[in-house]
Amino acid sequence: MATYDNLPVYKVSYDLLQKLFSVVHNFRREYKFTLWETIKKEIIDLIASIYRANSHKEKKLYLEQSRWHIEVVRLLIRLCKDLREIDLKEFVAINQMIESISKQLTAREKYS
Repeated sequence: MATYDNLPVYKVSYDLLQKLFSVVHNFRREYKFTLWETIKKEIIDLIASIYRANSHKEKKLYLEQSRWHIEVVRLLIRLCKDLREIDLKEFVAINQMIESISKQLTAREKYS
């Protein structure tokens, strides 16, 4: 079993969190403390679920939780784009990361 921080899905999830920290400075104040906090919490919960899935024998529950978290993040990022808090270029880059995470989680779920 690989350590969780060497897993590609963990690395991309962590990179997503870092990317969003670099984007959040452009958010208007009313969204920084509501929308951004929710996104940040969901991504941190996603990373924690990936860790749990890697360290437990019963992975399916944690992988399902991870997939749920990434779908919530996908929805909230789309809302950020619609509210014009992130531009199209950032939206595309972030969505590519989200899609990569989603595909990796699906593959891990099928494998386990």
